Amino acid sequence: MEINLKTFTLTEKLTQEQKDFFNKYGFIHFKNFITKDVVEHFKKEAHRIEKEWLESGIDKMNGIPLKFGKDEKGNPMIQRLCFLSQHSDILHEYLQDPRLKALLELIPDNENRIGEDEKDGLVFNHYVNADNSKFSQMGWHTDSPRDLFLGQKILKMLNVGTHLDDCPMENGGLRVLPETHNLSKMKVLFLKKQFIDHKPDEKEVGLNIEAGDLTVHDGDLWHRVEVCPFTGEKSRRRVMYFPIVQGKYQPKNQQSKTPFYHKLGKLVVK
Repeated sequence: MEINLKTFTLTEKLTQEQKDFFNKYGFIHFKNFITKDVVEHFKKEAHRIEKEWLESGIDKMNGIPLKFGKDEKGNPMIQRLCFLSQHSDILHEYLQDPRLKALLELIPDNENRIGEDEKDGLVFNHYVNADNSKFSQMGWHTDSPRDLFLGQKILKMLNVGTHLDDCPMENGGLRVLPETHNLSKMKVLFLKKQFIDHKPDEKEVGLNIEAGDLTVHDGDLWHRVEVCPFTGEKSRRRVMYFPIVQGKYQPKNQQSKTPFYHKLGKLVVK
């Protein structure tokens, strides 16, 4: 799809141009949202928590299964962690950034909020293309079906990604289908085979991402993560996601049950 892949700078108030771009295409890309020093701090925090959870034998957090793999040396690693900010003062403070609060305007609703303890909270995804890795790509999907599995009405939500590694378009990474957030609910659910379909789409758009960038996409937007053509360290991509949600406040805790969709098999849900 031929669109102007413009990038923006996020401040404490969205511009009309930024809101118009997001409303039309269903995603937006903000450059240099955090500094390279902050990127390194966040990576250290995520790996500190990963190490603690591995040593403690934790395999779920607030009912959500963790996703495990192995590094290039065959050592165990956690490739998807959730509710990270509940275990880090640094990451909890990050979610209070007033610039992030500005994103609430993208789905106008008085009850919009950053879902720090809802859905899966602050998620850390660690993609690496290696023989031992179990998490190198993610098939086409939307974020909406989870509400249906929980017996709830599909409400608008946003997924906000803080990128901790450089990922130019040729290295794989995030792919989106612009404007699909405005399709009918049937097509939001069934345009493609959720998570199973990995085939490139002629209308898809890839983003040139640098460490420190911020991306936002509508939960109804079809998107995927393309596998990196390289292997090992050059393929490493780390990104933290948190949701912006609306509707009834539904926090999770250690007594929360595992949602049914996690029991359907090895389904990767972002």
